[in-house]
Amino acid sequence: MTIALMTDIHSNREAFEACLAHAAEHGAEQFVFLGDFVGYGADPEWVLDTLIDHVARGAIALLGNHDAAALGTLPGRLNAGAQYCIEWTRPRLNAAHVDFLSQLPLSAEDGPCLYVHANGWDPAGFEYVFSSSEAGRSMRVASARITFCGHMHEPMLYHMGLTQRVETFSPIPGSPIPLSAARRWLALPGSVGQPRDGNPAACYAMFDELTSLLTYWRVPYDHEQAARKVLEAGLPPHLATLLVTGGAQ
Repeated sequence: MTIALMTDIHSNREAFEACLAHAAEHGAEQFVFLGDFVGYGADPEWVLDTLIDHVARGAIALLGNHDAAALGTLPGRLNAGAQYCIEWTRPRLNAAHVDFLSQLPLSAEDGPCLYVHANGWDPAGFEYVFSSSEAGRSMRVASARITFCGHMHEPMLYHMGLTQRVETFSPIPGSPIPLSAARRWLALPGSVGQPRDGNPAACYAMFDELTSLLTYWRVPYDHEQAARKVLEAGLPPHLATLLVTGGAQ
């Protein structure tokens, strides 16, 4: 089965539409959405309606910290700009959206794969995988051989062998990577809706369970339109700038 892995959509309709179309063209048979569906962007309703439809057809979806914030269940608060977006988002969610978010799990395991939003050692804490240290911590506690997580908004791949030494690999878009059964892996697909690595193209990944090949993709989309909608909605202007620059300040 070929699995499309998408995370950190952040209410960006244009990016999400582009990634869904790209995945369909490249033979995706299953979809896994790793959380943070709302916040930052201008189209939370459309994004959630689309996710609800995909989950009804068998997709896996997980709770992200921005989703928890929209429900009012996140311990503490987000930063000021992110919290403003959540306050803007809440009145736009209908009962079906709230019910959908409230039923999302923090993690899911299927075959050799563990799916989480933030990390494998404490999914509810939403701590980041900043480096190989955190990646190793996550891989060591996971029973699954391959962990897929979001939260970082940048594509990255970590792996660990019998010596427990963690190594880092920067993926090249479109180049399949064999995930050897002799190693443990932690893959960050990057962000669909708000990349932060200086490239405005949307990010996602596809995993072929049969061949154990993982491919990262960058998908150009109309980020100028998405940015205009952020400004028109009255959301923080720097969020529109991030969409245009790919996170570069």
